Amino acid sequence: MTAPPKPLTFPQTHRLKTPAEFDRCYKRKRSASDDVLIVYACENALPHPRLGCSVSKKVGNAVVRGRYKRLFREAFRRSQHDLPPGTDFIMIPRPGPEPSQAAVIASLVKLAKQAARKLGPRPPEPRPEGAP
Repeated sequence: MTAPPKPLTFPQTHRLKTPAEFDRCYKRKRSASDDVLIVYACENALPHPRLGCSVSKKVGNAVVRGRYKRLFREAFRRSQHDLPPGTDFIMIPRPGPEPSQAAVIASLVKLAKQAARKLGPRPPEPRPEGAP
């Protein structure tokens, strides 16, 4: 019997929302980049990754920025189970033509793992009382 597939949803709990959450991630200064994305990372002490999107006005007008955000959210939704858990990520687009969905997914998975490695080793999970 195989395990049921993990859901590919993007609930509110998987999003960075407040400026303080974004600032905490930027101040950690751990990032990775390629020709498609820049990804910032920091620890979040949750059992799942979270995403924040930052698309500046340099990228284009509101329609273009909204398209990038939808592209990023969909990439995160489809690849969230391949990302390191317990980490917050901020995605920033690189200048140039709009990338394909497949390119964003591949770039996100690769860069998220690189940025998470720069955070250092994770502390061991505390064991419950009486556990071997």
